[in-house]
Amino acid sequence: MPAAHDVEMDGARIEIASSSAAAVALTRATPWESMAGSAWALLPGAGVTAAIALVATLLGGLVPVVGAPVIAILCGIVISLVKRPSPRLLPGISFTAKKVLQGSIVVLGFGLSLGQVVSTGTGSLPVLVGTLVAALAMAWLAGRLLRLPADLRTLIGVGTAICGASAIAATDAVISADEADVSYAIATIFTFNVVAVLLYPFIGHAFGFSQRTFGLWAGTAINDLSSVVAASTTYGHAAASYGVIVKLTRTLAIIPISLALASLRGWRSGATRDASSGRRVDLRRVLPFFIVVFVAAVAANTVGLVPASWHHPMSELSIWMITAALGAIGLSTDVGHIRRAGARPLVLGAILWLTVGLASLGLQAMTGTL
Repeated sequence: MPAAHDVEMDGARIEIASSSAAAVALTRATPWESMAGSAWALLPGAGVTAAIALVATLLGGLVPVVGAPVIAILCGIVISLVKRPSPRLLPGISFTAKKVLQGSIVVLGFGLSLGQVVSTGTGSLPVLVGTLVAALAMAWLAGRLLRLPADLRTLIGVGTAICGASAIAATDAVISADEADVSYAIATIFTFNVVAVLLYPFIGHAFGFSQRTFGLWAGTAINDLSSVVAASTTYGHAAASYGVIVKLTRTLAIIPISLALASLRGWRSGATRDASSGRRVDLRRVLPFFIVVFVAAVAANTVGLVPASWHHPMSELSIWMITAALGAIGLSTDVGHIRRAGARPLVLGAILWLTVGLASLGLQAMTGTL
């Protein structure tokens, strides 16, 4: 296909696309016209992802163990298998997969509070931190031994260590991973979430775990919030209450992990320069703006600026936005790439699933909370 060329002419950018199908030239346009044109270009693809999110939300209500986000990405993948999205849809799909995804993380922040960390009690913090470190360390070690790409093992590791699809979404927004890697990571996390929902209550009753012990185990070892709620509610109301608090506290780890990944990616790409070189540090590369807004959202909720009556609607909005974003990612997925990845990512997911489950129980035994 002939290449496209950009030409600067009196401050206006003209794109000449050498294609037998069409040649589009954008001459001088007012800022309003440019913005309106960009918005109209996003509508077709964004409309498709919104429709997928609506269908997935309805189906997710019928199958809450699966959840709308997972159904959305599966719908997107199935649609892309039947027919790849046309070029007209790609701008809106790309916008939803990236920008709406970032926005969902910010909205999620309005339901979190730094005070929740204290409310879980000092006894739960060693388990939270210990399972997080164990999962990330094992992801690095086992991922390298399995010779998985760095981005894929990072996504699976962070998804397992923190909060499943939400953490994968935040991490993808920072590292801009391949859509297929995101899809495979979410599919891997989902597989072991379902296993946990089915097995954890049975194991808990078999070993006589208390409500608090099971809530802490579920909150630290099951990845997705909906799966934590499903497993702990099955075990008991007290377990569900404690498990949700632990899970929300665990979600706050998105902040330092995202900052660390952004800084590392910026350093590797040359965004961070030695002060003695005289080159300016590009803070936008080192610290993506949506992370700053996410931290501000958490802080606003912590100091009481967000009414409690807003928490549930904003949580629902965040889930819907993640659902739409994952539908877009599904539409962008090259299933052939996933097929070529083989079984190794699933093996890594299994290793990490066992690691966090056993580490949680081991740390509870060591701290006297088992």
